Amino acid sequence: MGIGTLRALSPADERAGEILRLRREIGRMQRVRSDEKVLPVPSALEQILPGGGLAAGTVYSVSPSLSLIFALLSTSSQRGSWCAAVGMPDLGVEAAAAAGIDLERLVLVPDPGPRWLAVVSALAEIVPLIAVRPGAPPQEAESARLAARLRDRGCTVLATSPWPQSEGLISLHDPQWEGLGEGWGLLEDRTVTVTAQTRTRPRPQSVRVRLPGRLGAVEQVEQAAPAPIPLDTRWAAAG
Repeated sequence: MGIGTLRALSPADERAGEILRLRREIGRMQRVRSDEKVLPVPSALEQILPGGGLAAGTVYSVSPSLSLIFALLSTSSQRGSWCAAVGMPDLGVEAAAAAGIDLERLVLVPDPGPRWLAVVSALAEIVPLIAVRPGAPPQEAESARLAARLRDRGCTVLATSPWPQSEGLISLHDPQWEGLGEGWGLLEDRTVTVTAQTRTRPRPQSVRVRLPGRLGAVEQVEQAAPAPIPLDTRWAAAG
């Protein structure tokens, strides 16, 4: 696999071999540990996160929405950082590119199978921002080992399901499409509410945004956001 090209690791029976190849490539690409304390996010989302971004070396639980994941990956990617998506075979690279993600620095592991946690742990050595759809809830000991690895490497993980001892929850809800009339028109853009609740800011913070906007990026909507929905119901949101 060339380092300057989009990576897609095959599923099927070669998962163990792929993990070994991944580890070898990581050895060649070894990065210096990041000293960044906050990973950047689109400006429209800065206000809902402490420090204006994602805390480095932590795990966030996020709604299983590809558009939200793309938004959270996009700014770091545009600034030259590597990103990865694990366990997301439905991720479309064209949609990722439209959201501003640099495909030359995107690692894809569509179907890691039961070894998804080992893949995330290996990627944490070189990739500062990883989105993962967990194959199963992690055991407490497993999540503790991964947390130590993330703190050491300064890597942040976005998990699309509740995660033990996560840094916070980031959810997408109340979607509304625009552009359709009574049986006519074309879908133009979608407005949603993005809500964050973190350890250091436990009171939920919300913002209404276009996601995607007319140009694919996140755009803030100048209006009051609706009240946050209860945290235990947000995981039904998708988009």
